Formats: sequence, C-alpha cells, structure tokens
Amino acid sequence: MTAGQAHESTALLSLLQGADAVIVDGAEEPIAWPLALAGDKGYRAEWIDETLLATGIAPVIPSKSNEDRDARAVEFDREKYRDRNIIERLIGWLKECRRVLTRFEKTAQNYGGFIKMAFVERYFRIMGI
Repeated sequence: MTAGQAHESTALLSLLQGADAVIVDGAEEPIAWPLALAGDKGYRAEWIDETLLATGIAPVIPSKSNEDRDARAVEFDREKYRDRNIIERLIGWLKECRRVLTRFEKTAQNYGGFIKMAFVERYFRIMGI
C-alpha cells in the first residue's frame, strides 16, 4: 500500500520481494511465483519490463500511444490482459464499501483491516451465512 500521492509502481520491488516470503512451503522454499503481471498503461515503463523479465515474469502491460510498439522487448498479450476484468470488478465492488472507498482510516494497517473485513462480509453474503 502506498501513500495517496505516490504511484503504486514505486512499490513493485517490495511487492516482488514480499511475494517470496508469503508463498513458501515448510522448508521455506517458494512454492508459487507469478507467470505474468498485468497492469494498465500507467504502469508502462522500461524499468518495470526489465525488472519483471529478470524475475521470470511476463509483463502484460499495453504500450502507450506515443511509443514505438515494435521497439519494445515484450510482445503484448491481449488475451491475458482481458483477464484483468476480474480484478477490476473486485475493485469496483470494494468501492461500494463506503468506508473502504473514502479511506477514513489514517494508517495503512487499519485501512488494510477494513479491506479484510469487507472481503469477509462479502464471503458471508455469498455463502448465505
């Protein structure tokens, strides 16, 4: 989670480092690693492509309209990009949760807690509990 005025791409390196720590087996060996990472044109930067490729992750980020698509080292996978709608719908649903949308909480820890509570509430509603 980043500050409101900071772009989320600034947290990419810490996100990738944290992914290893979270998804491990009993012997502390990574058991899962993303094959691809999707983002919109706001995440299109050469350093992001290079970082993802160096870690074995395929960037699924469309080129900006003002850049040469042929000069880019990565070919854009339109089919994988369309799967982003799952996350977009989840974010849309989270925006329906007023407290999450307006971010009344001042600390990232408290804000993250309300996001978790929203997921639990959604799960209970779906399960009919």
